Amino acid sequence: MSESNAANSGEERLSGVVEKVSFFSPASGFAVLRLLVNNQRDAVTVVGVVASVTEGQHVEAFGLWQNDKNWGLQFKASRLTVIPPDTLEGVSKYLASGMVKGIGPHFAKVLVQAYGMDVFSVIEKYPERLLELPGIGRKRLEQVVAAWAEQKVVREIMVFLQSHGVGTARAVKIYRTYGEEAISVVSSNPYRLTLDIQGVGFKTADQIARNIGIASDSPLRARAGLAHVLQELSLEGHCRVPESMLLDAAQRLLSIPLQVLEDALKQELSIGTLVAVGNEGERSFYLEALFRAERWVADSIHRILKGKLPWGTIEPEGSIREVEEQSGIELSDSQRSAVALALTSKLIVITGGPGVGKTTIINSILEILGRGSLTFMLCAPTGRAAKRLSEATGREAKTIHRILDFDPHAGDFKRSIGNPLQVDVVIVDEASMIDIVLMSKLLAAIPDHAALMLAGDVDQLPPVGPGFVLADMISCGALPVVRLTEIFRQAQRSMIIVNAHRINRGELTLPANRAGEPGGDELSDFYVVPAVSTEDINRRILQVVVDRIPLRFNLDPMKDIQVLTPMNRGTLGTKALNTLLQKALNPNAQRKIVRFGTTYAEGDKVIQMVNNYDKEVFNGDIGVVCSVNDEDDSLCVLYEGREVLYEFGELDEIALAYAITIHKSQGSEYPAVVIPLSMQHFSMLERNLIYTAVTRARKLVMIIGDPRAIATAIGNKRSSERLTGLTAMISAASG
Repeated sequence: MSESNAANSGEERLSGVVEKVSFFSPASGFAVLRLLVNNQRDAVTVVGVVASVTEGQHVEAFGLWQNDKNWGLQFKASRLTVIPPDTLEGVSKYLASGMVKGIGPHFAKVLVQAYGMDVFSVIEKYPERLLELPGIGRKRLEQVVAAWAEQKVVREIMVFLQSHGVGTARAVKIYRTYGEEAISVVSSNPYRLTLDIQGVGFKTADQIARNIGIASDSPLRARAGLAHVLQELSLEGHCRVPESMLLDAAQRLLSIPLQVLEDALKQELSIGTLVAVGNEGERSFYLEALFRAERWVADSIHRILKGKLPWGTIEPEGSIREVEEQSGIELSDSQRSAVALALTSKLIVITGGPGVGKTTIINSILEILGRGSLTFMLCAPTGRAAKRLSEATGREAKTIHRILDFDPHAGDFKRSIGNPLQVDVVIVDEASMIDIVLMSKLLAAIPDHAALMLAGDVDQLPPVGPGFVLADMISCGALPVVRLTEIFRQAQRSMIIVNAHRINRGELTLPANRAGEPGGDELSDFYVVPAVSTEDINRRILQVVVDRIPLRFNLDPMKDIQVLTPMNRGTLGTKALNTLLQKALNPNAQRKIVRFGTTYAEGDKVIQMVNNYDKEVFNGDIGVVCSVNDEDDSLCVLYEGREVLYEFGELDEIALAYAITIHKSQGSEYPAVVIPLSMQHFSMLERNLIYTAVTRARKLVMIIGDPRAIATAIGNKRSSERLTGLTAMISAASG
């Protein structure tokens, strides 16, 4: 951007010497600099993204001044670049900054005294002349030349990317990923960026492609568009996509002739990035990784089924009778049948809603099989689900990622078919959450001799990732399945459980005083509070979370109450609700920080959004901010008694958690949940969404919303319709 362009866009230009690098993230390039401008006595604060920066360097910034409520006046740069200085003093500081390996403060003065303003030209074009200077040997010369060349490459790459419409932040990511090869990679195939660079989507890559002259109907663009369509559909949960659906979507995206797309499809098939199944005219297509995952799951199921039972032969009836006597619990006929089937099956699926006795069955099986020398492994997809399983069984339970020993550096699991788990029986809870890729990894690591038990509620939300493995395993007809439907007597007293089953059957929740605002002497555990407008819903959420539930039910608004909403965006999304609840529940926090558009303060409730194996915190973990340290640019979060430190540049890993999405709540339980539902959530209103939200609560459910939205959600059962091929593959493998 030239100065004139900057002026036309309303931006200002600053240039000066970096007095201090207050913060710099090598991963993201985000920097906070103290900049001395035009020999002014006081430095100014500049924030922006840059490939690399050190004290003493000259930088040029284009952007706007802003008055940050926490940090005061600062210059927010849309473009921030390191530039060569234009004075002898500047040249000396630039070379002394440590940017060029082999040149320190002393040698910087020697160079400037010898060559003056021509020093950069000498280093770049006539480096052998440096040997004329005292203290310069061949080794130091080679260091200086190599470091200078590296800096030149960085500058050239950044200029190239920015000249083709790539913003500084993305340009830094591209440089970090490809290094010196960045220009050649982007020039030859900009669509690679969508695969290699997080945050670069097809539209961005497509714009770069246009800028460098790739034709709109080029085979390269067509192939990238087909892969993008399949990738987008996988984000909606689909694995297998019919040919007509794929081509129609690609044509809408690319606006290029059908023949070009069909030719591109043949090319992708020939190199193996896509896989076709079925006959001509009825073909479906997979991304190769998803086809391999489905095939691996089917083959692994067949392999596990072939082996002998690791516990040999057990007489079910007598064993069940002994367990009932020892535990003092009388199993129902359906539970006895489930335990008996498990004792005679190498692989079994147990599914059912709340209050139907899944945990009782698992404990009975563990009691019977635990009398021998068998080794057990209990696991679940999330840390919270694993903790619940451990509490329910009295045995150690871990996340699937932990038992498979995820290696963050390799990006894969250490446990696999070549290095299987050392175990006889694997029990997996919350199996409905497991997508096709993770299930393929889990099953691959189960040894031939081991037995597998999968438990989960198939009527909850499908996995966030592609596939619907538990549903496919149940519907294939080739595996032993127990579907529990009987609600036990103690559970029938809970309106949460009764209404959850009504919702699952497509029936409206029970009304009367059991479904009104808390009031009177009799307390229920399930309430529906009618509210239509956004303002009314927000008002009532604040009312019940801050005052009514804590007062009437003696529940802590921070620790015990969780607001679950269908989506992130909108006036009833997580972002808006978190801002609302943060002000109400943590109004007097003194120390706070604003990062990535969110204010984090001491005492705030936060959620980890991604797995971080180095910090040992995982997607869905909820904690409380215990300190904000401006001097160290860090924030500390307390997760169940363990403190975890985040640098300010890492705060995109967490989010406020006064309100979270229903999807994020899968696998977790909370004493009380508050669920706002509005017609503005229309695209998300589905039966399994509200069913999942309701079943997250142990003691109290309160739905606050538009009766039309509630009825729409209960009546809509469409999200389970995912396009997969696993059912047919399991049947074929087991046939």
